[in-house]
Amino acid sequence: MSRSSRALGGLTLLLIAELGAWAFLRYRPQTAALLFTVGALPWLVLLPRLTRGDRRGALWAVLLTAPYLAYGLMEILANPGARVLAAAQVLLSFAVFVASIAHLRLSRPSA
Repeated sequence: MSRSSRALGGLTLLLIAELGAWAFLRYRPQTAALLFTVGALPWLVLLPRLTRGDRRGALWAVLLTAPYLAYGLMEILANPGARVLAAAQVLLSFAVFVASIAHLRLSRPSA
């Protein structure tokens, strides 16, 4: 396991934890459980591939960060009560995006 895949896996876990914090701090338990399941499930499915250093997993992570980044930006602009959690989501989504790109560049097969 390379340093880039460990960093990518750690950032993904932080993003999952932030999604859980957002859901359970802002909504009733039943609603929060549903939102957390829907929001975290793609990352939980992808996490084993990311921690193994799989390049396809990193490619999927790049694509998967866009909706979380867009939702966080929308909440920053539209919901003053959620700005702190939304900013954390935007920062973590961007960090996962950058770590995924870095992992793809560092694990590129030699020509």
